[in-house]
Parts: sequence; structure tokens; C-alpha cells
Amino acid sequence: MKVLFLTIGSFTNVEESGLYTDLLREFRDCGHQVYIVNSIEKRMNRPTEYERNDGVHFLKVRTGNLTKNNPVEKGISTIMIEYQFLRAIKRYMNNVKFDLVLYSTPPITLEKVIRYIKKRDNALCYLLLKDIFPQNAVDLKLLRKSSLVYKYFRYKEKKLYRASDIIGCMSQANVDFILNHNPRIAKKCVEVCPNSIDPFRVEVDDRKKIEIRKKYNIPLDKTVFVYGGNLGKPQGIDFLIECLKANQSNEKVFFTIVGSGTEFNKLRSFVDNKNVSNILLLNELPKEEYDLLANSCDVGLIFLDHRFTIPNFPSRILSYMQAAMPVLAATDSHTDIGKVIEQGEFGYWCESIDVEKFSKLIVRFCNNELRNKMGTNARKYLERNYTTKHSYEIILNHFK
Repeated sequence: MKVLFLTIGSFTNVEESGLYTDLLREFRDCGHQVYIVNSIEKRMNRPTEYERNDGVHFLKVRTGNLTKNNPVEKGISTIMIEYQFLRAIKRYMNNVKFDLVLYSTPPITLEKVIRYIKKRDNALCYLLLKDIFPQNAVDLKLLRKSSLVYKYFRYKEKKLYRASDIIGCMSQANVDFILNHNPRIAKKCVEVCPNSIDPFRVEVDDRKKIEIRKKYNIPLDKTVFVYGGNLGKPQGIDFLIECLKANQSNEKVFFTIVGSGTEFNKLRSFVDNKNVSNILLLNELPKEEYDLLANSCDVGLIFLDHRFTIPNFPSRILSYMQAAMPVLAATDSHTDIGKVIEQGEFGYWCESIDVEKFSKLIVRFCNNELRNKMGTNARKYLERNYTTKHSYEIILNHFK
């Protein structure tokens, strides 16, 4: 079977660990021919390229700058990517007949590309829904429903859903949201296809753990909570700061925060001005270095802004579970990630307006026996529910 994957991501091979690389590697290793169309941002100063690497075909399309730029440039680049992808596919893949087209959100502006392949090849078009835009921007007061920008992107979102034969959602709450807010979509066309990875065994012996903690001046005798990833509006950084304030005198805990984003400087300002001693704040680290640091910590943290009405399900949780690490999630009340964590008995949840409850849960995690038990449960839950084999079989089931 020939599989086409459309993405704005910039990876160049499928051997790296990640949501999409793991899934595409599963398709390749199961004997399918995999083709990937992704973007090369203008700032890279490279032309459109077509190559084969690790048994996978890559079409890297020169686009505008989609990241690390102002909203106007990002918006124009996002709109233009549809035409740039379509032109490149017609030029480089005109004679390749695809059986399956996979694509994710963001972006929502690939509908014309999908319709073209669907009509040309009679391919099954499968949307991996990772983001519900533009509603998420409305929730964070970044867009108004009365604005032309919102109306345009909502129009594109509806067209993308209609072009998709199947919409694979991260969780049941996502399924319910899509069906409730898009009544024209048939129930049979929406299913749970969760975030998944190809889990490997994370081994961090005590000697290595001590070595890493000493390198970053992380205490050896405290329960260490780690957050890694984006530090932007969706994470509700104001609530995170309130939680750090409430626990700055707690001598049993230490917080390690690694990431980047629009709210990083706000967090940096708090840490520097308050001169707190139980917080380590680092800018982005190389993946290998971050993994070593994170795996030397005790509890993984997840934050989402309390204003969200869309049920996000951050993929960051998978790396914590892979390391057999319990999870503390502070989120809005619409996502079901807290329900999954507590039913799986590998962590706790609180709403991201409740600093007092967050602090009480922090204290619970200071129990070594409880942490070890929950960490074991996390790894088991991952292997039972969130491996790429699961996602692969869910998608392939539509060809049986």
C-alpha cells in the first residue's frame, strides 16, 4: 500500500522518536511504501527538494515562515501552504497512486491538497486530529467569533472535515466535541485514534541520576517535578506561577521547567525577581540532553489554561509514561486527560484554577512508595493503550 503523509513538520527521517515518525516507521516496517510531504521554511534558504531516506520518500516543499514569526506573516504562510504543497505534489508525485492519505491538524488549510489526491487516486483520507482550531484561539481570547479571520478559518476547518473519510481523535472527549459542534459529520466517520509512540525502555541507574542532578544543581533529597515543552498561552503560565509561589517554601520539593515559548520571559522574570531556591528554569535543550534530565526527575507535570472549552490531550504525557513516571495534570475541566490519569491510577488531576488542591497533590507525591507504584502503572497503561501498533491497527482496520 502507498501511504502519503502531509505535515508542516521539518523532520528529515523516520528513525527519530516522535508521534508521527514512530507511526510512519510502523507503516514502513509493515511493508508499506511511505511518502512524506513537509515544509522547508523560507528562512532556511533552500529550494524544494525530493529525496529518499531510510526507505521513505521525502518531498520537502519551500514555504513561507510558519514558526517564530509575527501573526500576520504566520497567517499568510499558513494560507499559502495549500497551494505550495499542491504544486509540488503535481510536479514530483504525479505518477504515484496513493491508497491512504494521512494528515494532522495543525494546519487546517490543506483541504484542496486532500481533495485532489482523493479524487485522483480514490485514496482513503484520514485526519489525525491533534488540534481544534480556530476554537482554541477563541478560548484564549486570541480571536473573536465575530471576526473575519475566525470565520475564514472556521470555513476551512469545516471543509477539511468534509474532505476527510475518517477523523481520528486523541480521546473520547475529542470525539464528542467534534460530533456535538459539527452535526453534519456522520458518527461512523469519527473514532478514537490516540497519540501513540513506539515505547523503548528508559534505564537511568542511580549513579547516572545523581550525576545529572549534580550537573544541574538539582537536590538529591527532594521530590523533583519536571515540566518540558511549550511555555505559551495554552499552558496557562499565570496559574503555573501561582503554584510555584505557593510552594516556594516547601523544602521537600523541587521544580525543573524546560522549554520555550511566548510566556518564557514572564516565567524567567518571576524566577529571577523572587530569587526562589527550589526552581530550575532552562531554555530549550537538545532532545537527548532533555531526556536525560527529565528521566532523572520523579513526577511529570502537565498544564493547560483553564479557559479551554476544547478537550486537549497533550502528547507530553507519553514521554512521562515511557519513563515510568507518575503524572500531575492541572488543566481545564473539558479535557478527559485527568480522567484517564486517575482511572489508570498513574497520577492526579486538578483544575488549573485551584492552587490549593495542586499544592495538596504535590505533598502526596512526596511518598516514595506511592510514586513508584504509580510510575509502574503509567508504563503499563502506555503499553496497553498508546503504542504505535494500536494506532496503526486502528487506521488499517478501514482496509479490511
